Formats: sequence, structure tokens, C-alpha cells
Amino acid sequence: MKKIPNGVLTAVKKVRGGVAVEHHKNTADLEVVRIPTPAKVTIPMAMHIGAPCEPTVKVGDEVAVGQVIGDSDKFVSAPIHASVSGKVTAVGDIKMPNGTMCKAVTIESDGEMRLWEGIKPPVVETREDLVKAVRESGLVGLGGAGFPTHVKLNFPQDKGIDTLVINAAECEPYITVDYRECLDNSWDILSAVYMLKDLLGFKKVVIAAEDNKPEAFKVLQRIADHEVDVNDEVKLMVLESKYPQGAEKMMVQSATGRQVPPGKLPADVGCVVMNVASVAFISRYIKTGKPLVSRSLTVDGSAIKEPKNVRVPIGTNIGEIIDFCGGFKEEPCKLITGGPMMGLSIIGTDFPILKQNNAILAFAEKDAVIKKETDCIRCGKCAEACPLSLTPTNIVRATKAKDTAALNRIGVMVCMECGSCAFNCPAGKPLVQHMRMAKALLREEAAKK
Repeated sequence: MKKIPNGVLTAVKKVRGGVAVEHHKNTADLEVVRIPTPAKVTIPMAMHIGAPCEPTVKVGDEVAVGQVIGDSDKFVSAPIHASVSGKVTAVGDIKMPNGTMCKAVTIESDGEMRLWEGIKPPVVETREDLVKAVRESGLVGLGGAGFPTHVKLNFPQDKGIDTLVINAAECEPYITVDYRECLDNSWDILSAVYMLKDLLGFKKVVIAAEDNKPEAFKVLQRIADHEVDVNDEVKLMVLESKYPQGAEKMMVQSATGRQVPPGKLPADVGCVVMNVASVAFISRYIKTGKPLVSRSLTVDGSAIKEPKNVRVPIGTNIGEIIDFCGGFKEEPCKLITGGPMMGLSIIGTDFPILKQNNAILAFAEKDAVIKKETDCIRCGKCAEACPLSLTPTNIVRATKAKDTAALNRIGVMVCMECGSCAFNCPAGKPLVQHMRMAKALLREEAAKK
């Protein structure tokens, strides 16, 4: 653990397992730059966990920035807004990076980035006003999960939720946009923290980041000003730099000492966990009324010519973003949206940026070599690395035997697919793929009942 700044807490309880990864925070000192307005954007109607939206516009419609172009009447969903002004040129199915098909709205930009005339700051005086405003903003978790934020904040008042944990760990290698959020938009973060605390009744707020982000602590330490935090209820916490420290359940345990039971959520132990960029966005939305139409992301990797942190309209083509970063300096062998541990490998650059994408990584062949798979020697390093105390070798064995009773007994469904087991495996076993296969077996069996 590096030197801890004065007034900053340390983790209440260390999480088990995890792995020490090389962080490669190459863009940490690079401020976020906004890319030029793209000629067109393609905005998918499924950019969050839950029900996809249905398009509310048709080909030929003129739209402006911030205008709703997709919505759903389902509770676990979030509206989708135009990220550029211009004309709708297509409404139809596209293939998503994960191979599924999804409806999307394509807008040809007029280059003006005109704001929709209906944009105005929401009136937020009660918890109900806040939840309604967050839904209308279209906010989903910006750390990568993509869970509609209004659902997370709409918890029953009698549920006993007393702690808000702000996740600024950013434990995935390469990604630095949350770090930049702390440095560049600290007041947005802190003003939203106090608003959330007051309106939602949190008794304690913990802003937690790993110890490899000392400058973020210096900037955020203004919360120690007791003229603002008169009851000393908002705390900074430094965490050991260890992957997957930023995972929601791990974060709860580190920040509060509470353990989220298998199959349960942080709310079940009195906590709400929010990504730091999501919190900062809420502050800006309350001030301006401008919904989630753009996001910051890191573009990096050994195949990228000019790594950058960039701000892009939702729906911008990944290829255009890479071109803005100088293009490829050599042929990429691996492309990933998100981090190298839990991100999604994609087959090309002709995909749109989604709300939950926090990085584009491109690696040259020498940095994308897959470890040669050899025989398992039962060394136990996979189980040692698992933060949820699972035994991957037993799961692999049960999966190959299609023993669903054993898989249920082992508890494979609690696996969060962090990849720590595979990273730690000296035999190069594709353990995350086995976890996914195991879960698929259980889902197939459940569907038959």
C-alpha cells in the first residue's frame, strides 16, 4: 500500500483473491478532448441491461440533440436520445458487437449540434423528483455494466439502505476516464454526492479509489471541509491496487465490511454503489437538463498511434474514433471495447459506441498472444484468485459432464466473469468460457421447466 493521504480512510475489509495486473495507465495525464461532430451516428435501441427501447422516430424526421428517439414502458429500461442534430436516414436492425441483432436509429448530422428546444433543467426537490429526472436523462451505469440508474436509486425507503459507495477504483488496465473525471470534474462529483445523500437519505457516503490515483485524492479531499460536510458523513477511502477491486460486491466489502450474499445485490446489505462518472453526470443533468448523449472513453493499446481520452457522441463509429487518434500504427490483432479483463472482443471497427463503453483498446500481435493451453496440474491458483471463493476446476469438470445438479451446488451463477482465474492459470485454461458454458447449461435447463 502506497502512502495514504491525511484524512483518507483505508479499506474496512480486504477482499479475498484477485490478481495483480499491470495497470498501463498511459493516458492518465491526458485531458479528455472532444472529437469533431461525426457525419452520422447509429444509435442502438439496446444499450442497457433490461428491456430494449422502441424507436419513437421514423425515416425523414428532423431531430435535435437531446430529443428522445427511443423509449420503453418497461421499468428496467432507459430512454435513448439523439446525440447529433440532423435527419433520420434509417430505422432498422443492426448487428451488435456481441453478435445479437438490435433495432437502431441512424441520424445524418447537419453539423450544427442544435439542442432540442424541450431541454430544460428538471425541478428536483424530492426523492421522487430525483428518480424521475434520472430516468428522463437516460443514464445507465457508465462504468461498463449499463444498468439503468433510476432503477438502482428507486429503492423502498424502508429497505434500510444507509450507505452510498462511489466507485472510482477503475481497476481495469489502460482505462483512465474515471480518473480524469475526478481530476477535471470534481465539483460535479461532490455536488451530486451531497444531493444524493440529502434526497435519498444516505447516512454515509464513501468515495473509494485505488492507491495508484494519488492526484485524485488530492483534488477530492475538499470534502474534508467541514463547512460543507458538517456531520462528517462523506469519506474518501484508498484501496489496494488489485483487480477486481472495482467490482460492485468487492467494493461494498472494502468500503463497509459487509458481504453481499450469493444471488443478492448491494441493496440487500444496505448499500448503493455508483460509478463516479455516473454521479458526475447527474450533477450536470440537474444543472442543464441535457440528457446522456455523449460519453468519455479511453482509446489505447499497442496498435493505437496516438492514445487519447476522448468525448464522443453516442452512436459514433468506432473506426472514426480510432482515426481521430491517429489510426493504427500497426495492424491490430485484438480489438476490445472496455478493459482487457472484462471487455468485449470485437471483429472490426464498424460498430457504434454505446452508453456503457468506457474504452476502445487495440493490440498488436505481440501483445495479443493467447497462452498455449496445457494440462491442468490441480495447483489451485484459479481458486486462490477467485474473489467469490469458487472452485473453477470443479466447475469445468461438471460442465464437461453436463452435471447441472453439481453446477447448482457449486454456485456457478454467482461468478461475475472477472477473469482472475484464467489470468492466474499457469495451464492457460479458458476458464471464463467454461463459466459461461456452465451458466448456459443452467439457463437451458431452467427454460425447459
